[in-house]
Order: sequence, then structure tokens, then C-alpha cells
Amino acid sequence: MQRFRHSFIIAFSLGWIFPSYSKAQELKLFSAETFISLIKANHPVAKQASISVDKANAEIVSAKGGFDPVLDIDASRKTFDGKNYYSYFNPELKVATPLPLDIKTGFEDNGGSYLSSETSKGKTSYLGIELALGKGFLIDKRRAALKQARLFKSQTEQERKVTINNLLFDAYTDYWQWAGAYQQYAVYNKFLDISANRLRLIRIGFNNGERSLMDTIEAFTQVQNYQLMQAEAKLKWMNATLQVSNYLWFNNDSAYVLPKYFIPDTIQFAMQQPIGSVDAIVEQSSIQNPILKSYQFKLSSLEVEKKLKFQSLLPYFTVKGNLLSKNYYQPKGFDENYLAKNYKWGIDFKLPLFFREGSGDYKKAQLKIKETNLEIENKRWQLENKIRAYYNENSALGQQLTTINSMYSNYFSLLKNEEMKFTQGESSLFLVNSRETKLLELVQKQIELRVKYQKSKYAIDWAAGMLQ
Repeated sequence: MQRFRHSFIIAFSLGWIFPSYSKAQELKLFSAETFISLIKANHPVAKQASISVDKANAEIVSAKGGFDPVLDIDASRKTFDGKNYYSYFNPELKVATPLPLDIKTGFEDNGGSYLSSETSKGKTSYLGIELALGKGFLIDKRRAALKQARLFKSQTEQERKVTINNLLFDAYTDYWQWAGAYQQYAVYNKFLDISANRLRLIRIGFNNGERSLMDTIEAFTQVQNYQLMQAEAKLKWMNATLQVSNYLWFNNDSAYVLPKYFIPDTIQFAMQQPIGSVDAIVEQSSIQNPILKSYQFKLSSLEVEKKLKFQSLLPYFTVKGNLLSKNYYQPKGFDENYLAKNYKWGIDFKLPLFFREGSGDYKKAQLKIKETNLEIENKRWQLENKIRAYYNENSALGQQLTTINSMYSNYFSLLKNEEMKFTQGESSLFLVNSRETKLLELVQKQIELRVKYQKSKYAIDWAAGMLQ
């Protein structure tokens, strides 16, 4: 009887501390950090977010096209009944500048019997400018397009961060769900090994006349109960593994399923890490949150649009001037006298009498800015409350985990004590199983709280936009 008692206690302790040790040697750790790094490098959503930034860079290149030099060639010739009526060959190069100023140069080679009176016959060249003094002086469509393209690129970069932030939060959530499912499966394995070993020892005691048949049936029923729980836990673990596999991709954009011998980081899963002050997190979020920064760039783009619409309230007034020269770019005797005799100038002036279209567009631009400012403040307040809510949840879960960890030690001591009394004949297997069931329920609750705790911890960073 004494030898049976010691054998049972040693087997219980070893089974509890080192469950399935030989199998564990074949397993490989798949940490959360490795998981996230693979997602950042290969996940299609992460790549799509980067493509959006590349498209925004292409928009900048497209907007810069408004400042490309333009070569314009106007050439025509008419000959009828052997007579040369006219021939024109007028190439012109126009260069746009970041200022409300265009520079142009070209030459003309005109001939024929019926040229218009304003056309210079022969070869001439010119160098001139076009200067906007009214509408388009402070900003015009091409300058506005370039500024907005650059702001859109910055906004797209923030939207990329928002996408990554959402993707990583979903990934972390599924990872810790997977860790919880694996931990649950490992716990059932542990309890199943212990109950199976208990059944073996009780059968030995029954064969030796030390245990009743009812003890054998009670122990066998407990084993069967744990087998059912283990099967259900294994199914949840396998499905959680598939859920994690949704995030796993190779460099060549092909997906793969996580091998069964990879297991989550159960050590980090059980850790309670301190989190900084909620006010500090809120303040950091108000500065760095990509959602808010994206709104700010949108607001800056609307400011550019407002400036452009304001130009519609100004008259169109453009001054043109050309310095002329005979032949090709050969001004001779370049002095005041030359300037007075070799030039061409003109103005374009247009003035809407009511400015209704311009004033309407400008008012709409102002209202868009006001609307966006309200959106920013509303979003800022929502994010702050969301951060504080997750922070409160995390704090409450941390306190619950501290309590349940203490309860675990107490329940484990009660179980060991009941087991000791059972081996001494002072208790029943029913009470041992009852104690064990209570401990199992507590461990299940502990695992559920750990999953919630890990999710709430990353939810704080997600709400603050800091998962990158």
C-alpha cells in the first residue's frame, strides 16, 4: 500500500510538470515577432498598400508633366497652278516655370505671294514671355495639381500605415487566439495523461485488492471525459492554425499552411507586461496616429483647392511680350534702340461681370474645409475614447489574471491534498475528480483571460495607430 501511494504521487507530479516531453522535442517555436515580420514582407494586403504609395508617386510624376517643355510646330504650304501662294514653318518651344511665367522661343520661315499683312516674310526668330498678373498669379491649375499630388502621396503613405495597422491587429488577434487554442489542447493532454496514469495505478490497486471496481469505473469515466475534451480542443487548435495560415505567404505570392510542428509562444502568452500611462498614449496618438495625419494631409489639399478657387474671383489678365530678330537668334546691335524697334507685345483681359461661378466654387471649397475639420475633431475624440476603453479593459483583465493565478495555486494545493488523502484511504476518487475538474475549469478560464488580455494590449496600440 505504501509503495502504491508513493508511485501514484510521483507519477502525478511528473505527469503534471513534464507532459508529452518526448513530443515537445520535435516542436518548433513560431513567435509572434516572426509571424508579424513575415506578414509585413509577403502579405498581399501589405504589398497592395505599398503599391498605393507607388501609384501616388506616379501621380506626382504626372503632375510634373504640366511643367514639361512643349515643342509646337505649325507648318503649311499652298501651291496652285504653279504659283506659290504661301508657305509657313513656325516651330516654337514653350517652357513653363514654377512662377506665373512661361518662356517661349521660336523662329518663323514664311514665304509666298499671298501672305497675310501681319506675317513677317522671310526668316525671323523671337524670345518672349507670358506673365499672368490676375487669375493664376498666386496659383494655377498645374501648380495646384503638383502640390496636391505631393500631399496625396503623403496622405497615401498614412493610409498605407492605417492598412498595415488594421492588418497587424487582426494578425495579432488570430495569433493569440491560436496560442490560446494550443494552450487549451496542451492542458487537456496534460490532464488526460494524468488521468490515464491514475487509471493504470488504480487498476493495479484493484488487481491487488486495494481498490474497488467503482474506483476503476470512476477513473475510466474521467479518462473518457478528458478524451472528448481533448478531441474538441484539438479541432479548435487545428482550425486556429488554419486561421493563422491565412496570413502566411511566400515571396512569390503563393500561400502556405503552417506546419503542424510549429507552436505559438506560450511563454509570452502567459506574460503580463506593464503598459505606460494612458494620457501619454493618447497624446502620442494625437500626434502620430496615421488616421489623423491622413485627415491633416487631406485638409492641406483642400486648402490648396481653396486658393485655386479664389483665383476664379480675379480677372484673367496676361501680358505677352516677344523680342524679335531677323534670321535665327542673331540680334545685332542689342541696345535701347534695338528694343524699341524689334518687339511684339499684347495683353489678354477677361472679366466675368457677376463672378457667380467663382464665388460658388470658392464657397464650396470653404465648406469642405469646415466639414473636414469637424471630421478630424470627431475622429480624434472617438480614437481617444477607444484608447481609454481598451486601456480600462486591459487593466481589468490584468487584475483578473493576478487573482486567477493566485486561485490556481490554491486549487492546485487542494487537489494535491485531496490526492494525498485518497492514497491514504481518507478520501474518495469522486472528490479527487471533483477537485481536478474545478482546477481544469479554472485553467480554462485562465487561458480565456490570457487571450483577452493579449488582444486588449494590442488593441490599445491599434487604436493609437502604432502597430507598424
